[in-house]
Amino acid sequence: MDTARTIRIFFEPYKEFSPSNINPLMGMIGLYFIFLRKTEIPYPFNKSRLIYIGMSEKKTNSMGKRLSGHYDGTSGNEGLYNYRKAEGLFFTYLNFEMLKAVWTYRIEDLESYFILDFLDKYGVYPLCNNKSGFEVRRLDVPVKLEIDWGYFAKEGD
Repeated sequence: MDTARTIRIFFEPYKEFSPSNINPLMGMIGLYFIFLRKTEIPYPFNKSRLIYIGMSEKKTNSMGKRLSGHYDGTSGNEGLYNYRKAEGLFFTYLNFEMLKAVWTYRIEDLESYFILDFLDKYGVYPLCNNKSGFEVRRLDVPVKLEIDWGYFAKEGD
């Protein structure tokens, strides 16, 4: 019998991927999701505009700081930088403080949960996650997160 508690995860309203929208996240810990403005990626099992799942594990390397690095290219993720220049991007995030009541593990484990759930639903890692050579952990957790991946579908779908 499956005794895991199911928690639905909904995303914050998305924002334009720009410094003025990134700066308020300085000092905040959590997961962030970067996605294309228009183009859907034809992943093996379904289409999505989501191209990156990232995290900040401490205030000194906050979501604001991580997103700024992706915005200006200093993070080394050429895919994110080039998509921003070519098409423009949106982002949304989950504040880790708000999830601590239901998620008692590390934020790194939460990021792994999201990435593995995306892999399960779409057939590969998000396009710009570059997860080759990086092992994501599978945990047997007593909570099941029901993630609203449809949030990243093409608008109007």
